Amino acid sequence: MENERKDAGSGLRCASQFRSQNRKSFDASTVTSRGSDRAEQPLSVNELELLKPVSRSFYISIRLLPRALREPVALAYLLARTSDTIADSSTVAVEKRIELLDRFAAGIAGKDEAIGRELGEVLASPQDPSIRAGLADSASAGLRYDESPGMTEGEKTLLESAEAVLRALENLSPEDQRDVRELLAIITRGQRQDLTRWRGGLTAVANADELRDYTYLVAGCVGEFWTRICFRKVQSFTARDEADMLELGRDYGRGLQLVNILRDAGSDLRAGRCYFPEDELRAANLSASDLLNAPADFLSIYLRWVAEARAGLDAGLEYSIAINPPRVRVATVLPAMIGVRTLSLIEESGLEAVRTRVKVPRSAVRGMIASTTITLASQSRLRRARAKL
Repeated sequence: MENERKDAGSGLRCASQFRSQNRKSFDASTVTSRGSDRAEQPLSVNELELLKPVSRSFYISIRLLPRALREPVALAYLLARTSDTIADSSTVAVEKRIELLDRFAAGIAGKDEAIGRELGEVLASPQDPSIRAGLADSASAGLRYDESPGMTEGEKTLLESAEAVLRALENLSPEDQRDVRELLAIITRGQRQDLTRWRGGLTAVANADELRDYTYLVAGCVGEFWTRICFRKVQSFTARDEADMLELGRDYGRGLQLVNILRDAGSDLRAGRCYFPEDELRAANLSASDLLNAPADFLSIYLRWVAEARAGLDAGLEYSIAINPPRVRVATVLPAMIGVRTLSLIEESGLEAVRTRVKVPRSAVRGMIASTTITLASQSRLRRARAKL
């Protein structure tokens, strides 16, 4: 459960650059045909290498998972991150991004065989008229080209590898294919909604229900996916009822997405996106454009959503405590721990967090990963952490 902006399913990510000597493309020849023991095959090294530059923390989490979970979870993340990269390619005109996103969604559903080959070429070509149009859009929105979010080397490699990733999806079991495709259909719908909502300039979401619906579409559904696949593939996953775990997983994903929204509020506003409800802003005599200056009257609204994000992370801790297999528990709880630390930094910074993006130091993330792994995220320690939340 983990965009440098908003990502499925994401959770929170510590992105890092590929070092040129470590870069490996996802070679389609490494995709193995599925046999009766496919679930026990280790994940391809190249699949793991694709994960490393776009999310080092998720890369670590995926290595902790039992083999039966690794491939469907890793492929679901890679597909979601690819669609997120398409949606976030700000140098490409919005209409072109919507077209590519729709085609990629069709490719995941097995209805567009060409899109995997075309993605890297289309988004990487500086001569494409749609890219020049996208640069013009950025200029009209007040963004300099050098302020526009750039594509990392890892994201470029991910786009270039889209065809092989889609082919790997075809090699999953029918049940895993179904779960991954259902998840990505929801996520891409949320990403499309995002692009459509803000193609006319800076506006806010209408109300809290619209924001909650968005956080479900791009992250809450990931908690549901994680729950279903663990109940199906992990022996003695939990003693809790599946319906309870689905609800907790959904709230956990939504909480992680709210952390992303709160952390990235300033950059989102400068890019023309406001995730804070218009009716709440209007009640405080504020508009979306006012928030660019982080006015004092915005603080109560901001902190209200900090509280809702914290409630979502509390659900994540409750969810994690209920998991029996230690390795699955560690992989599940790490995003919540990083999220709690991020919210603490946001609360300490107040509205300064809108002006300057807060970030948990990499050393602190490494420390959390190490301590959680060493203790196998013991349930007693997690209960104590939850009591302090």
